[in-house]
Amino acid sequence: MSQLFQRNISVEAQHIDQLGHVNNLAYMQWMQEIALAHTEHLGLGLNDYLQMKHAMVASEHHVKYRKACVLGDKLILRTWLGELSGFSSVRHYLFYRPQDDAVVFQGTTLWVCVELATGRAKRLSPTFSQTYQPLNADIDPTDFRIEIV
Repeated sequence: MSQLFQRNISVEAQHIDQLGHVNNLAYMQWMQEIALAHTEHLGLGLNDYLQMKHAMVASEHHVKYRKACVLGDKLILRTWLGELSGFSSVRHYLFYRPQDDAVVFQGTTLWVCVELATGRAKRLSPTFSQTYQPLNADIDPTDFRIEIV
């Protein structure tokens, strides 16, 4: 079973839009970065994808902006794997601001396995289906008292 994965970040000037809060694109970038870092942590990186000649690519995103973030906010970006099918995997995201105990963002991405040469959907290889296992049901991903190393 896969476990929770997280990174701590600080909101910087490049993340802020004209309204003075974090730009929507920054959240998408953080989703991408934490997903890739988690995948590498699980043992699958870009070189592995190239060698296997297939990779997981984003097919759809669902996001919910719950509270605005501003310059200097400290955030915990958390991700974990969910439902797994023959061709895809769902990844969940939860971004948390400890200073006011607030979940500021939630999202999911449907990742689909594709052949790199053709871009066509491909059944998950055993490497992928073994690596992209859903989060253990006993773990509450919304409990930020859980220490993650």
